Amino acid sequence: MNSITLLSTFQRDFIEAGCDEAGRGCLAGPVFAAAVIFPADYCNPVLNDSKKLSEKKRMELRPIIEQEALAYAVASVSAEEIDKINIHKASYLAMHKALDMLAVKPGFLIIDGNKFIPYSNVPHSCIIKGDGKYLSIAAASILAKTYRDEYMENIAVDYPDYDWMQNKGYPTIKHRQAVLKLGLTPHHRKTFRVTDPQLTLF
Repeated sequence: MNSITLLSTFQRDFIEAGCDEAGRGCLAGPVFAAAVIFPADYCNPVLNDSKKLSEKKRMELRPIIEQEALAYAVASVSAEEIDKINIHKASYLAMHKALDMLAVKPGFLIIDGNKFIPYSNVPHSCIIKGDGKYLSIAAASILAKTYRDEYMENIAVDYPDYDWMQNKGYPTIKHRQAVLKLGLTPHHRKTFRVTDPQLTLF
């Protein structure tokens, strides 16, 4: 947990939205993305990169983010679409869809990572590990992660053998073993390679 509050803004000339995605490396399920706009001087000492927070803490923070943000949105791109356009383009498309849904239109974007497909004519800056540096990106990472986890838990009911309640679609040993034994579900990304977990032992 950070003892220092993350930064509130990258710049102060325009209304700023932070964007992040969740599920890029999964074998199954959509990729989710979120966009969050906070007040310029927003402060929250608990907000951090979703990967550094427990599931319980992420779920506690989600309604706080949604209540205190000037605007927020969450969007997704399906596994089928990921197979058509590739995961990188799908991640950016999910961010674009989230930005389209914002009730407040941003004049500047800060994006987690080192690449982005420009959104309309809105200027942006890519920030490596931005979800551990800026509050709006951290909040976007939490929203994207929690909404995606809930989605995977819902569809896991119909496919219990793949352990999605635990792995959320990521390529764990149990998940890969299930794919090799039972095959792909309609929710799997068919262009993603599934290797035999035994191969990692040698």
